[in-house]
Amino acid sequence: MIHELKHFKIGYSYGGNQDWFPTFMMRIGGCGAETACDSSIYFALYRGLNKIAPENAAKLTRDDYVKFAYEMKPYLSPRMSGIDRLEIFIDGYSEFLRDRGESRLTMTPFDGDNTYEDAREIIKQQIDGGYPIPTLILNHSNPSFKDYVWHWFLINGYENSGKDFLVKTVTYSHYRWLNLRELWNTGYQRRGGFVLYHID
Repeated sequence: MIHELKHFKIGYSYGGNQDWFPTFMMRIGGCGAETACDSSIYFALYRGLNKIAPENAAKLTRDDYVKFAYEMKPYLSPRMSGIDRLEIFIDGYSEFLRDRGESRLTMTPFDGDNTYEDAREIIKQQIDGGYPIPTLILNHSNPSFKDYVWHWFLINGYENSGKDFLVKTVTYSHYRWLNLRELWNTGYQRRGGFVLYHID
């Protein structure tokens, strides 16, 4: 059975896209800010947290999205090493939420050291609870996941078919269904992880 969260479109684009950003550093390193923007728009549209997204969140244009991303940029700025730890994302996005006067949305880290089985169960809990999952992948030994290396993106769905557990990944205006076991087991000791949202 497939479990999916709603998402937003900008024209034909499924969510935002860091390739739209006009500056080089944001195009190559703006994935953290993009993930936070997509999260904010989701929570405004579908969970009632209206203060953390543009007022016209339901009718965003590409220019509106880019403007919002540059409002997010000071909190999750691209940097030489990337936003390479869950805590950097949590600290930056938490500061944005505080500045917008939103205290109900909080975050906890779920480190990549956790087992595949635990990752699978936490995905079920989060998606079933109505929470998209910011995900960080660092290095990966499988070249088919090259678009996800040193990259932040959202998971907003899962399919548990018995044999395989698939997750719906959202990045660069598209979504893909990927095998979680293959995605999670990167072949490297340092593996990134998830940020878990909670609404109090």
